[in-house]
Amino acid sequence: MFSVKPPKPTFRCYLPPQQTGIKKPPLTTPKKLEAKLLPGEIVVNEVNFVRKCIASDTSQQDLWGKLVCTNFKISFITDDVMHHVKFQYKSFLLGEHDIPLTCIEQIVTVNDAKRKQKVLISNQKLKFNPTELIIYCKDFRIVRFRFDEAGPESAKKVCLAIAHYSQPADLQLLFGFEYVARVYYNSGNKVNCVDPGGGGLEKKSLCEQTPLFDKPSDWDREIKRTGASEWRVCSINEGYKISPNLSEYFVVPVSLADQDLRQFSQFFTGFRIPLWCWNHSNGSALVRMASIKDVMQQRKLDQRVCAAITRSHPNRSDVYKSDLDKSLPSIQDIQTAFTKLRQASVIDPFEESEERWLSSIENSRWLEYVRCCLKHAAELVYMLEGKRVSVILQEEEDRDLSCLISSLIQVMLDPHFRSIAGFQSLLQKEWVMAGYRFLDRCNHLKKSDKEESPLFLLFLDCVWQLLVQYPAAFEFTETFLTVLGDSLWLSIFSTFLFNCPQQQDEHCREFVKSRSISCGDEKPLRFPPVWDWSQQFSEKDQALFNNPLYVGKSASCVQNGAVKSFKRTKKNYSCTLRGTSSLKNGLLSEPEFMPRRNSLVLRLKADFSHVRDAPDSPSEQFFCEWFSKPADLQGLLLPQLLPSHIKLWKLYFLRWVPEVQINMGGPVTAFHKMSVLADEIEMLQQRLRQYKGVGSLSAGTPEAHQSRMFFRASNLSDSSPMPEYLTSSFPFSPVGNLCKRSILGTPLSKFLGGTKIWISTETLASEAM
Repeated sequence: MFSVKPPKPTFRCYLPPQQTGIKKPPLTTPKKLEAKLLPGEIVVNEVNFVRKCIASDTSQQDLWGKLVCTNFKISFITDDVMHHVKFQYKSFLLGEHDIPLTCIEQIVTVNDAKRKQKVLISNQKLKFNPTELIIYCKDFRIVRFRFDEAGPESAKKVCLAIAHYSQPADLQLLFGFEYVARVYYNSGNKVNCVDPGGGGLEKKSLCEQTPLFDKPSDWDREIKRTGASEWRVCSINEGYKISPNLSEYFVVPVSLADQDLRQFSQFFTGFRIPLWCWNHSNGSALVRMASIKDVMQQRKLDQRVCAAITRSHPNRSDVYKSDLDKSLPSIQDIQTAFTKLRQASVIDPFEESEERWLSSIENSRWLEYVRCCLKHAAELVYMLEGKRVSVILQEEEDRDLSCLISSLIQVMLDPHFRSIAGFQSLLQKEWVMAGYRFLDRCNHLKKSDKEESPLFLLFLDCVWQLLVQYPAAFEFTETFLTVLGDSLWLSIFSTFLFNCPQQQDEHCREFVKSRSISCGDEKPLRFPPVWDWSQQFSEKDQALFNNPLYVGKSASCVQNGAVKSFKRTKKNYSCTLRGTSSLKNGLLSEPEFMPRRNSLVLRLKADFSHVRDAPDSPSEQFFCEWFSKPADLQGLLLPQLLPSHIKLWKLYFLRWVPEVQINMGGPVTAFHKMSVLADEIEMLQQRLRQYKGVGSLSAGTPEAHQSRMFFRASNLSDSSPMPEYLTSSFPFSPVGNLCKRSILGTPLSKFLGGTKIWISTETLASEAM
């Protein structure tokens, strides 16, 4: 018998496809939905009966509620209860569906009927009533709202309000000024049940452990901690008389007098005098320096600065200078790589990009730049540790790449900066007080895309690579690093809001004067630092920052039943213990110490081609010897730099993508088990101390136990099953914030590149405006 093909359908439907499974909004709102407002926060506009589109391809699980725009955030309020989702990690400042205005990258409005779409900017008219709103966020979220049942004029007004308030014309229009003025200078106000007045900022223990380096005593303690006896605190920039983008206090060689420093400052870019960063126990110093503008004075000043640094070394060792502008990618290259990474991670539809996803990530060059920064920092670590010479990091303005490289070097060399308090002090010292331009690089005011660059996120990614390779060497977790990255977009804290300390002081004085605020302080309107984590999270939620694998300075391990201190031995071990296939570990040989930009991969292959034939240089011998031994977790750490060792930071970049979500799985399973085990050990140790009479418990029950872990052992005989609400992206991505990739459009790379913008929705054909 012959098979008969069914006839092709000839009917063509011109109606849009019917959406099945859509939850209809209630005819009457059962209860009034109100946004939770912070002190100084006001509602600007709002619209009811809005549908928030979430993870699934159908609309069955979409949420209905109210969309509110305030002077701080976009807030979506819903009373829909998602019974299958339990989410315990809460922020005091933001709700589950809230987006800070400074976190918004792009706002796109769509009208289905008129087949129109528009990218909204501040003070711009909207000629059509939007049926859809797409918010592209700087933290890789893409949030989509539908106005099918909402009033058209109300939808238009709320979209225009979001566009206006997310692009303020002046720094003092950011919400942080209103918040700080209301919280810290209005009597009777309380934040998170804590009275912030009368020095409330100093009452937090972790915040108190983090020096802000805004006074000489903080620098004095750092000098003593590192043993930099030939260096001193300099105060010639008090009142920012010398340089407007330096802190008022910094450290310089003892041999340089204030008069000489004043004379030299005029020849450096931005009047930035060479700054001391850190001292090695062998006497080598890490210094950062801006370029010298006057060519005629360049040789003379170089000699004078190097001579002063040499005299500060106990062995009078030479000084090695690294030109970061020639050794590393430019900030524009890093921004381009970041845009391509975002395109591949969350914007391209998964169905279209699955086969070429890995190549897209590789072509973005983000991982190459991560490896490049780690490699260069490791090479300079060799100069400080192996050759015992001081190192000068030179950059045009000394405000970008020098922050990143100097911080990486110190993380690798100094275990103090691998603790939570130490890492926070490092960021305060090398980024905030050194004048990193957070306002411009984060583009908080949406003024110049050319100045925007994710250098701080690149640094956090580099630290995450080290954390993954040596998890027991760091007190903090990747949750801590991710929260730091998210805190960039909270305009409440001073840490990531200004370009330099002088800018903060100037705008605070102007704001106080314009509002007639009585502060009674020489530095009025003190913004809280982000290190005051109690402003955002409860003590239990802050426990997610603590690494259960961390081996502290006085920690011990058990070998063959005997307790031994954690020290490295001289016994040689196979490098396969670290997963490396070559003793060179991807590091450049001595003659090729300073690679040209964009030539890393080719030169790396050349190094491996003659690894067995050429004799090892001193730098290669140094790295070979280090990698042949087990790592000292309280000593030097060197990164593994083969391409297989540099991984994508999935928790940060892919946490909103439904396709990568693993319910009850992923790294969170190991973190949960290790936390419970660490908590059990801590409880047993406490009971053992009580038994021996060393200490006493405040209460005899395990429930009274104050644990450092988020996941706690409820009972020593209990197996502590894994909570149902955990996913591979815990604690950041409840279902309501996942990106609905199959209906997304407007690639940011095309938008930033100036090409035409295309929108794709369920009922809108792709059409240019």
